[in-house]
Amino acid sequence: MTPVDDADYRRVAGRFASGIMVVTTTLDGADHAMTVTAFCSVSLQPQRVLFCAEKIARFHDTVLRTGTWAVSVLDEDGEKTARWLATRGRPLDGQLAGIEHFPGPVTGAPVLAGALGALECRTTAVHDGGDHSIVVGEVIGVAEPNPGGRPLIHYSGRYRTLDDS
Repeated sequence: MTPVDDADYRRVAGRFASGIMVVTTTLDGADHAMTVTAFCSVSLQPQRVLFCAEKIARFHDTVLRTGTWAVSVLDEDGEKTARWLATRGRPLDGQLAGIEHFPGPVTGAPVLAGALGALECRTTAVHDGGDHSIVVGEVIGVAEPNPGGRPLIHYSGRYRTLDDS
């Protein structure tokens, strides 16, 4: 068996279309956020979801420390938000300035007002995933701030929208 080239792996893995999520938490009164595409529903009973966080990301240690977080599903108008919250080295203060949001009623983690849906979660497990951690959470709250919209997706290295035609 020959080793897999990183570029080949990335290209082929990118053939899987994924929704765009923003995971948020609050620590010491400051909001923290990160764009993720590695997210999925894990279980209905008990209700569990997971997302993957790169270990070198500032958000990684923060979300592990807080133990609670929210996931907002971005709509097709959310590309600017997705790009901003995926930018490495952006200022920590005011990350969500200019992005309409509200504190989740259960966790207090920010929920994006334009989200198609949002889940508030409590961390139940963290698994090693190589250069990422796999963060599993119990769903403890749900919301649908903008249920009539259409999702923003990521496919083949680009943000895209669903086309009805």
